[in-house]
Amino acid sequence: MATRSTPTLDIPSLTIEQGEHLFLKGPSGCGKSTLLGLLTGINTPTTGDVISLNQSLKTLSASARDKFRADHIGYIFQQFNLLPYLSVIDNVTLPCEFSSVRKDKVTGTLHQEAKRILDHLRLPEKLLSKPVIELSIGQQQRVAAARALIGQPEFLIADEPTSALDHDNREAFIELLMEQANAAHSTLIFVSHDPTLESLFKRTENLQDINQVRPL
Repeated sequence: MATRSTPTLDIPSLTIEQGEHLFLKGPSGCGKSTLLGLLTGINTPTTGDVISLNQSLKTLSASARDKFRADHIGYIFQQFNLLPYLSVIDNVTLPCEFSSVRKDKVTGTLHQEAKRILDHLRLPEKLLSKPVIELSIGQQQRVAAARALIGQPEFLIADEPTSALDHDNREAFIELLMEQANAAHSTLIFVSHDPTLESLFKRTENLQDINQVRPL
């Protein structure tokens, strides 16, 4: 799906049900980032289509895809992508400043909702007004998760978010993330090359198995 001469992905069919928790695995370089780019509308396929919430992403303009992503997708990046000198609360509420759809789903003030989610993710209240640059890696990870969860997006995508943590903390974080995804009725797509995390999920897809493109 990258170009006609050098395709990266050729996936005949992939269906993910609303509310499902999917573990997506595959070694580095197998096309995981390309697939996430297609699922989020950052990229469009050269052939075929991506249908999300009954909407063809391929038929949307670039600006409409940006709006779709802001309204419906919470994203936890591998490097978290937090704004280092903003406070914890301001980082968490940021998606609702760009999406009225997510903001309208919040009961009470944005500050109250951010605090509620962070409390469920077990981040101490004394940290909420601190710049995120002062937090530990594990604490920053919880802030990134809260930012993705606020406004109850239909989709949560977690792209290798636990790579900086030890195994016990990885499992604890995933369990918290699943709990919050269930509370928001969100579909969770968790991307990792760590096979020890696979048992925490009911469904696994190996990108190497569903991708028809074979390395030379």
